[in-house]
Amino acid sequence: MTANGAAGEKPVIKIEGVAKSFGGVPAVSGISLDIARGEFFCLVGASGSGKTTLLRLIAGFEAPDSGHILIDGEDMSSRPPYARPVNMMFQSYALFPHLTVADNVAFGLEEERRPRAEIRERVAAALDMFEMGTFGARKPHQLSGGQRQRVALARALVKNPKILLLDEPLAALDKKLRERAQLELVALRERVGITFVMVTHDQEEAMSMASRIALMRDGAICQVGSPRELYDAPQSRFAADFFGTANLFDNAGPGNGTVMVRPEQVMLSKAPPDRPDALSGTLGNVVFLGNASVCYVTLNGGKIVQARLSPADMARFGALAAGDRVYVSWEPSAARVLTS
Repeated sequence: MTANGAAGEKPVIKIEGVAKSFGGVPAVSGISLDIARGEFFCLVGASGSGKTTLLRLIAGFEAPDSGHILIDGEDMSSRPPYARPVNMMFQSYALFPHLTVADNVAFGLEEERRPRAEIRERVAAALDMFEMGTFGARKPHQLSGGQRQRVALARALVKNPKILLLDEPLAALDKKLRERAQLELVALRERVGITFVMVTHDQEEAMSMASRIALMRDGAICQVGSPRELYDAPQSRFAADFFGTANLFDNAGPGNGTVMVRPEQVMLSKAPPDRPDALSGTLGNVVFLGNASVCYVTLNGGKIVQARLSPADMARFGALAAGDRVYVSWEPSAARVLTS
């Protein structure tokens, strides 16, 4: 499957028909993909979808069975990982426990046998970028999870790569720290101006951070687009369900296709609305979420529809109780016909 980058831009990463199997089991199946320079691009999917394998192929830690990976137009087939203009930040951060923070950041530069003065200068600048300048003499075990992440990022960026590859970089952080780190990573990409390619299984994480997303399943790319495109216009049931909650109506579209309506697009009323497509049902649970309430309506045929209502909408209803007869409807523009 081919997924192009932004129109008119030469891709910094071009993946052409790449396939990879392990023990005869396909992990990546003939993927073609363009990633534009300066994008924050996310590979997202469930465990086993092939996203980490694809990232490792870009990094050079795995060799494709077939196909090519080009960076700035140059085929990377003969280049080992250390000779590619990329750096990778691992989920575990992979910091050397016996080295200080400064020595961890300096490691790649020392492997390249850079001059001592240059190494000291670049390490200091990288640590200062992440407000870790005073932590250079500490060991990794003396740092918090968020601080270890910053050191790993400093080490990844100190070599000035064209592309930063991130494998589930926020998975080890707690919820509040993860949300803060999301904002920091987006701001960092804007500040340094390089291409970020990140793997995550977390839909919300991808939606909040990426300029574009590739949704993967069973080693293939299902759909590529902006977060808004994937949410508002999914092409398949899988994509519709993966990004948010979807009300799906089988045999309701052209050619007996499936129609999707997001819960926030569903209108709820106690009286029959003046709409020919309104459906009647019985109100079940009403789940309060703070900034919204989700109403579960069982239609006459037994199907359950979710309607997500704002506090103002709920206030207009007054009292709602399980068992109330209600009606659901939506604007024609809210209904999306899925192609698969």
